[in-house]
Amino acid sequence: MHRAAYRGHVEGNSVSSPCGPEHAPAGDVGTALLIIDSRLKSVHDGKTGADPEQQELIDQFTASLGPEAANDVLDGACTLIYMFMQWLRMAYEGQDKDVVAFVVPDLVAMMRMMPRSVRPEVIPTMAGLVIAAGTGLSPNLWRKQYGPWTEDEMNPLEATAFLLAEHINRITGDRDFATRLITEVLAGSDED
Repeated sequence: MHRAAYRGHVEGNSVSSPCGPEHAPAGDVGTALLIIDSRLKSVHDGKTGADPEQQELIDQFTASLGPEAANDVLDGACTLIYMFMQWLRMAYEGQDKDVVAFVVPDLVAMMRMMPRSVRPEVIPTMAGLVIAAGTGLSPNLWRKQYGPWTEDEMNPLEATAFLLAEHINRITGDRDFATRLITEVLAGSDED
């Protein structure tokens, strides 16, 4: 991937931190986006949960990943969070609003309503990921400071990326906007 696309969103960012996005692996953004897009479509198709057939395919695919590929998808999900937050930051700054103040409370409230998918003790970590991304830091490097990822953080990580995408879609009034945003960035980086 698409490190060029990731770095393209970093230009002009004056963060000089070991957690800066320029130091982060972009990961497998395409697969992470496919998973998030699948969830978005499931919600918009009026289903209360993931389509069982589609969920089985995703589960089979993720089970087939080796540790390195699974880490690439995890890094890809963090890259999505970073890219979504950078887009939201620009959108809110255009209205003289702080992205963290407008996104994090909604994100936390939504996660608190998802107790089967998001355990309460991981909500602060997910909020931290979003705050890190909103302040120009790499979410995956910020998180890795505190040790290895845990199994309990995997569903909340996916939920975080999903909720940010849904937030963007709601703001734009276009339920495919967030997916298209990333797809266009990826297509542009492939051309480079």
